[in-house]
Amino acid sequence: MQVKEKVKEFIVNNFLMGAESAQLNDGDSFLEQGILDSTGILELVEFIQDSFAIKVADEELVPDNLDSLNNIDVFIRKKMDTDKETIDSNRI
Repeated sequence: MQVKEKVKEFIVNNFLMGAESAQLNDGDSFLEQGILDSTGILELVEFIQDSFAIKVADEELVPDNLDSLNNIDVFIRKKMDTDKETIDSNRI
C-alpha cells in the first residue's frame, strides 16, 4: 500500500468514522476541513512514526508537513530518503 493510501485509510477510519462517502481529496487541508484538531495531529504523528519507522521532530510538526495527504506523502518520502542516506553513510 502506498503512503497516501495508508494515511488516508487511517484518517477515514479514525476521524471520519469510516464514512465511505467522505470526500477526502489529496490536497484538502485537514485543519481547514475540520478533520483534525491538535489532538488528532498527535494521533496522526504517532501513526506515521509507527507505520513508516520514522521519527517526527517537534520542529517538523507544521502544516507544510502534515496538513494534507499530499504534504504528508512528500514529508514521509523525504524523511525515509534522509534516514536511508544516514544509515548508508554510517556504513562507510
